[in-house]
Amino acid sequence: MSAAPTPPLPADPCEAAPAHIGAIAPYQPGKPISELARELGFAERDIVKLASNENPLGMSPKARAAIEAALPELARYPDGNGFELKSALAARHGVPMERIVLGNGSNDVLEMVAAAFLGPGRAAVFSAHAFAVYPLATQARGARGIVVRARDYGHDLAAMRGALDADACVIFIANPNNPTGTLVPGAELEAFLRAVPPHVIVVLDEAYHEYLPDHARYDSVPWLARHRNLVITRTFSKAYGLAGLRVGFALCDPQVADLLNRVRQPFNVNSLALTAAAAALGDAEFVRRSHERNLAGMRELTAGFQRLGLAWIPSYGNFVSVEVPRQGGTSRAEALYQELLRRGVIVRPVAGYAMPDHLRVTVGLAAENERCLAALAAALRSRPA
Repeated sequence: MSAAPTPPLPADPCEAAPAHIGAIAPYQPGKPISELARELGFAERDIVKLASNENPLGMSPKARAAIEAALPELARYPDGNGFELKSALAARHGVPMERIVLGNGSNDVLEMVAAAFLGPGRAAVFSAHAFAVYPLATQARGARGIVVRARDYGHDLAAMRGALDADACVIFIANPNNPTGTLVPGAELEAFLRAVPPHVIVVLDEAYHEYLPDHARYDSVPWLARHRNLVITRTFSKAYGLAGLRVGFALCDPQVADLLNRVRQPFNVNSLALTAAAAALGDAEFVRRSHERNLAGMRELTAGFQRLGLAWIPSYGNFVSVEVPRQGGTSRAEALYQELLRRGVIVRPVAGYAMPDHLRVTVGLAAENERCLAALAAALRSRPA
């Protein structure tokens, strides 16, 4: 019996791509200052950007000095193993270097987890209103996303545990969560880890961990010794002020780290990022000032929202999502976002996170927060409530 004929390949190469790739809605970053300046003819110095959760203090002075010292070596490849940075991280967190995986931002590590543990016939669990990379990384591997309804815009851990099915291999939890800023207390997280089957990888995304107020702090690193399925991810993009260099890391079981390193791109963290991150890690004074500015800025923004009669989601990150009142049952958040752009203030619409009535505002310097609140007040007055 002859074999069945092979169906012809499509003439268009794009049609040959897997359907789950074509169905991906690409990640939408915040609008850059340069783009708004071009569109509206503004000088860049006159624009306030509070859209991308960047550190308003800039970068650590120690990191800047380390970058300048490293410039003559840029003709050479970076250290593919990141020895200096891994050594500094190992000393900081009290873990052996084989538990550390470096990434081109923590996003890169999230993608590594998806590449190592997800694929067709598998599934990942994550909350509604959670970080957009979770569904993107899941879909890119042809896996199924299980979206769990949020509770008060935050993670409902009991519901996430209940959503696990036979295909579930990964759970993503952002703590604090972006874009809502909500926090799961450490004791609840550890209890959740004890309840999750040991074959399911739990990714605890702590990108904003350094911004936690003292009363909310917890230490997840000791949990690694008790839970081999735990992967903690952190970043230097936020409190350390290195967003433009893209460097993050994971702390995890050595065998999990080995799998992540098998799918990691060679030289995925560049030389400047490696040296700057190692220096920034030792700049405790800069992180302290960043933390204090964030607490003060959060008070400035929320007091302003209160004066304007606006509700917001209490946040533990370096941003806050404010609710825009509807007009006649119609969402006004996008229109208000556009009005703020015309006034030279960039914030972040979050309709893509199923939050069509909110705008996310990054905590800035005092003058930036004041400018944002003034523009917001004027924009609200310019349109009927």
